[in-house]
Amino acid sequence: MSPALQRTVGVVVLLVAGMASLPVAASFLDGRSTENWIVPAQLVAVAAIGAGVTVALPALARAGADSRRRALTGVWWGLLAAFVGVVVFWLLLNGVDGA
Repeated sequence: MSPALQRTVGVVVLLVAGMASLPVAASFLDGRSTENWIVPAQLVAVAAIGAGVTVALPALARAGADSRRRALTGVWWGLLAAFVGVVVFWLLLNGVDGA
């Protein structure tokens, strides 16, 4: 697989995971005693997905990076995707004007 295709597939997978992770985490953890765990669970899940995707698709990290470095880079890509997912989810719920 070419590096450009790896990057495209990786970015799409991470964006989908980032956008879907908050509602999925909320559906499992929306209880009186577990509602404070929704965002941490989302961040951990998307960071793990990011690490896995970047290890599987090496073009998302620097050229020549070892597996550990790729996984760490993937964690950061996953956290960025989680942030984008939260922003998109917020915009879908509130609209652009915030009203």
